[in-house]
Amino acid sequence: MSAIDFQILHRASDSAARTGRLVTPHGEIRTPVFMPVGTRAALRALTPEQVIAAGAQIVLANTYHLTIRPGEALVKKFGGLHQFMSMPLPILTDSGGFQVFSLPGKEVTEEGVRFRFEKGGERVFISPERSMQIQEDLGADIIMAFDECVEYPATYERARSSMERTIRWERRCLNAHKRSDQALFGIVQGSTYEDLRRECAQRLVEMDFPGYAIGGLSVGEGLEVMDQVLTYTAPELPDHKPRYVMGIGLPEDLLCAIGHGIDMFDCVIPTRHARGAVVYTTNGRLRLTHRRYRTDGYPIDTSCECYSCKNYSRAYLRHLFEADEVLGTTLAAIHNIHFLSRLTADASQAIARDEFEIFRTEFLAKYGSSKGPNSKQKGPRKKKKRRKSK
Repeated sequence: MSAIDFQILHRASDSAARTGRLVTPHGEIRTPVFMPVGTRAALRALTPEQVIAAGAQIVLANTYHLTIRPGEALVKKFGGLHQFMSMPLPILTDSGGFQVFSLPGKEVTEEGVRFRFEKGGERVFISPERSMQIQEDLGADIIMAFDECVEYPATYERARSSMERTIRWERRCLNAHKRSDQALFGIVQGSTYEDLRRECAQRLVEMDFPGYAIGGLSVGEGLEVMDQVLTYTAPELPDHKPRYVMGIGLPEDLLCAIGHGIDMFDCVIPTRHARGAVVYTTNGRLRLTHRRYRTDGYPIDTSCECYSCKNYSRAYLRHLFEADEVLGTTLAAIHNIHFLSRLTADASQAIARDEFEIFRTEFLAKYGSSKGPNSKQKGPRKKKKRRKSK
């Protein structure tokens, strides 16, 4: 018996978009859903109560970072992530694969990956079995198989070799995973090559995971390529199981994925942007540190009902960022999480009305963006160091 139950509630006639209900041991989730990321078992500058009030239904934590600090044994001692971080919502942990493969100097073998921790330089080894053991100790509702994420662009030979290894590793994850109260999702790899993506998906479907993720789409390829990969990958996944695209979090990316029948998404971008004073509105993104907001009495978004917009002006938020007050990050993060939670909820309502494509077209026309998260767009502004006077 699976640790989760998934049911499709509505299907769009103008696209592959759908809405659903995903039941986990720690609660029910309505899909499509954006999942904010709490890398080290915390969403920076936010309490669990603020995360919930912002509209989040499920949060993520990072296997790689948590095994470094504080260590999965300590988290297990305190009853698992839900008790340790006092988070009543369902939790998903990634396998650590993306973080490991982004490290320099790693050594990849058939057994696993050897590398040094970024802090301290300790030499460690993670294998599919080790990833499962860490995630079982962390105790999330949904855990991810250990895969190999390749760089973009990758040669066909490199992508083929990585895809084959990923399949072998994911079978080992299935064999190693023992907890019946956790759902283990498989991850489809294959870079941007259609035949590799299709083959990987088909072979993983034969393993009968309770859910499937599409990985390798937040490594620099951009929205247009992501759209193409989803076109030929999503249809290969079981219709009756949840589908998850890893690492996407901008509004235009979410709407693209929803149109392909994807149910779940996660990304650090919304909260990372919040730390750089970048917020989302129905008319596009704003950088609150711009001088035009110094005396602006409007909320971040006049159509938003989040705590930040109901109580504070752009001028006040600009002041907080200029004064290096952490409250600015808190309020901006609350808004960005709420904005994406509302976006997916509005998309769900449009799907139920059979008007998803109309909704997407109208939203993007007003939002005014066609760039993906990995295109050459400007991110949060870095503060310039002041020159010391001589």
